[in-house]
Amino acid sequence: MNVNILLFSDFETLDAFGPVEVLGRVEKCHLRYFSTNGGLVTSSQGVSIVTDSLENVDFSGILLVPGGQGTRHLINDNTFIKKLSVIALQSQYCLTVCTGSALLAKANLLNGRKATSNKRALEWVRSVNSNVQWISCARWVVDGKFYTSSGVSAGMDMALGFISDRFGIEKATEIAQSIEYIWNSNKDNDLFAK
Repeated sequence: MNVNILLFSDFETLDAFGPVEVLGRVEKCHLRYFSTNGGLVTSSQGVSIVTDSLENVDFSGILLVPGGQGTRHLINDNTFIKKLSVIALQSQYCLTVCTGSALLAKANLLNGRKATSNKRALEWVRSVNSNVQWISCARWVVDGKFYTSSGVSAGMDMALGFISDRFGIEKATEIAQSIEYIWNSNKDNDLFAK
């Protein structure tokens, strides 16, 4: 199964690479990094990664969309939002971390659905699309093929939850133990919500 990681300038490093660490430990998952134009993309923390162009990607499988400061600019990029909509509709599953959910919301893909985002940015995310049932107290939320997580490290909990749903809790637990990570396996137990 393809895991297509959508990167853009000023993405949050752990939003992408936390779930990548988890999903990359599933033998059936093949990780692929892409961006609108391909080439080198740099995170907010200065981590650069070479990406493929949209034109070269098979979008079946899993789409992973991180958050970060870059989402604030992309919200107003109608060309990007239209491309994201097409990609997300082709994907079997869509996973977002932090403000990555705002991008799907802007594309109207979360209308009428439950979703969450980083609590520190939740008011901004709500302003992007009020037709989403934004959940303010959740580590991650599942609604159909859409998995949305709260901020930064919550993406790892969500990725393990996704693996539990698709491949069994034993596999998720095995991965959490192998990376020495204390998995918050209860998606409704958000210790960081106010």
